[in-house]
Amino acid sequence: MINPRVFSCPAGVNLGPLDQIAPGRARNFVLEIGEAHFHGFVVRQDDRVYGYVDRCPHAGMPLAQELDDYLTPQGDLIVCSWHGALFRISSGLCIGGPCGGQSLTAWPVKVQDGHIVTA
Repeated sequence: MINPRVFSCPAGVNLGPLDQIAPGRARNFVLEIGEAHFHGFVVRQDDRVYGYVDRCPHAGMPLAQELDDYLTPQGDLIVCSWHGALFRISSGLCIGGPCGGQSLTAWPVKVQDGHIVTA
């Protein structure tokens, strides 16, 4: 039986040290929430982090076909590897592709004492 997916998680979950994500890169996280799973990813830009639910607003699928592959080669935008939609890292707004004007669902995260923590 496949566990259902949820699209939010509680605040205060320590996801690990900030250094686990190199600047200009992203990382996938799967959290067990009761009997369900939450799928999200975090993008690091310098010492700032941006979190999003791993679900394209166009097709409802995870964005990356390969683990942790959420950014364009230049590292300046989030990309859906299935349909090529492009999203701003700082806001999740789609600026190109089939879901133009829609946004990724934010996953509130912050850096606290050198760790990434859900907010």
